[in-house]
Amino acid sequence: MILADCHVHSCFSSDAETPVEQMIETAIAQGRKYFYLTDHHDFDYPVGEDGRDFQLPREDYTVRLEQLKNLYADKIELRIGVEMGLMAHISDKINEYVSGYPFDFIIGSSHLVHGQDPYYAEYYEGKTEKQAYEEYFLSILENAKALDCFHVYGHLDYVIRYGPNKDRFYNPMDYYDVFKELLTVLIDKGKGIEVNTGSLYKGFTYPHPHETVLKLYRQLGGEIVTIGSDAHVPQYLGYGFDAAEALLKRCGFHHYTLFKQGRPQQIAF
Repeated sequence: MILADCHVHSCFSSDAETPVEQMIETAIAQGRKYFYLTDHHDFDYPVGEDGRDFQLPREDYTVRLEQLKNLYADKIELRIGVEMGLMAHISDKINEYVSGYPFDFIIGSSHLVHGQDPYYAEYYEGKTEKQAYEEYFLSILENAKALDCFHVYGHLDYVIRYGPNKDRFYNPMDYYDVFKELLTVLIDKGKGIEVNTGSLYKGFTYPHPHETVLKLYRQLGGEIVTIGSDAHVPQYLGYGFDAAEALLKRCGFHHYTLFKQGRPQQIAF
């Protein structure tokens, strides 16, 4: 069994309503050894009609999780994380935010590309789907070069969840040069990537990133891989982890990684 789901959200995220305690109880019921919470923080997120701003009140969040860490200490080890929206042009703000608390685990992610979220149709206006996807991947490369304050980069091909044709015409090899440079930068910086199974309950047949990208990461010497469901509700916590494990083994990985106090721990399959 995978010992922990490393990508979990709660009511502290603008797009979730589940109490933290409910997520913790679900992890305990599943027999997980560790519980990670990685709620969203995205600076300068453009607030739309749905009112989501993705601002995480760091002090309220960490104080509450420290309380729950003590409360559940005899049942599960709670590790405090954050999913930090990365944008190169505000690297100083991001570095200041994450340095204000000793997070166990920081997922770097890209939800905004030049101020637009690919979740919304407006991002794709005036572009071919391939141009939109390439712009997204290039923005990740820019962020990875500019920032060091994260441990893994999350859902590298998140954009395909929401493109006009999703992954119907998506071939990672069309963006080979970008992916190779991006993965090389991450490896050189000692950063990892995640296998995000959230796509499996959104209608895809594979987790993020595509198997081609995972194999390239391994071929380039990458070893740090975390596994997370991106669950916003209890029923998806740990979703598809058997498939994720099989995928990683197929790509040549012999272990996955957990983080504690920012330090990687390799767990053999």
